[in-house]
Amino acid sequence: MQPITADVFSEVASQYGFKAEKDVPNHYGNGHINDTFYITHHNEHYILQRINTHVFNNPSAVMENMSNVTDFLAKKIKKAGGCPERETLTLIPTKEGNKYYIDSRGDFWRVFPFIENTMSCQMAENPEIFAESARAFGNFQRLLCDYPAETLHETIPHFHDTKSRFADFVKAVKDDKNNRAQYVKPEIDFVMKHEKDTSILVDLLEENKLPLRVTHNDTKLNNVLLDAKTGKTVCVIDLDTVMPGLSLYDYGDSIRFGASSATEDEKDLDSVYMNLDLFEAYTEGFLEMAGDSMTDLEKEHLPTGAKLMTLECGMRFLGDYLDGDNYFRIHYDGQNLDRARTQLKLVADMESKWDDMHNIVRKYS
Repeated sequence: MQPITADVFSEVASQYGFKAEKDVPNHYGNGHINDTFYITHHNEHYILQRINTHVFNNPSAVMENMSNVTDFLAKKIKKAGGCPERETLTLIPTKEGNKYYIDSRGDFWRVFPFIENTMSCQMAENPEIFAESARAFGNFQRLLCDYPAETLHETIPHFHDTKSRFADFVKAVKDDKNNRAQYVKPEIDFVMKHEKDTSILVDLLEENKLPLRVTHNDTKLNNVLLDAKTGKTVCVIDLDTVMPGLSLYDYGDSIRFGASSATEDEKDLDSVYMNLDLFEAYTEGFLEMAGDSMTDLEKEHLPTGAKLMTLECGMRFLGDYLDGDNYFRIHYDGQNLDRARTQLKLVADMESKWDDMHNIVRKYS
């Protein structure tokens, strides 16, 4: 991405009627992909973002998905007596009425109103915070259950196609570009033994036994805004990866990341396990909001979603390690291997708690 100059920033600001700055403001927030800025104009606050077109190489499709989904959500929320300006993201149009602006260098920009008196959390300090994120993403599924998901662009092809991810992994093992496979045979064997698992959800989708849904695809806790006073859910943010998929993907990735006892690159594998209390808190919150809009088969396969999203992530980390660490950014040698090992340990722990997971799902279904 090209550096943002004061001239470019002024050009973009003028398209939204904002006062031009002499210098480019400091970045806002903790995001690592898009360039995000906090803007004040006539005592109103806004978020201005430049989309990272290296990560999202079809930004017009990303923006079309986002625009259509947020418009749909706004209508649903308003009809239910809610406040769409607060409960979903709202794209501010340019002076010409467009939902995004392409600057003179070809970069894509967008603006949202800043949602006041909210907070986001980086970690679930207690089960109730995790349950609130579950209610947020469950409500996201509920509100969009009748959206025609097939009309959305698949902006990242095969993103959660676990069969395709497994094929990529097998290729990485075969190529072994950095002669690392000999040192991670137990990890490779573990993944290979789970080949049949990678087909379960994909096959059910292809057989039309599971419905195609609108999925968020980045269901981390910090993508939920909570009311700063009450701690209750306000809205879901960061909709760049909204695509057609399975509800089980969103649920499963939340469990993978949020119900783990350890950080993603924990070296002490004895301390890595899936916390059943957090699993239950999230499952209760998610089904409280989304349960009535889900099929019985979707609910039955919630534990499968958790296991497969964790396995997929482990495959990707391990495959990238074998490939020479070209995709995931690392801060030390072997970090992707540490990441892979935590994910595979979580898969094994889920398998040891499989009956408990299903009993919890049945309890709240």
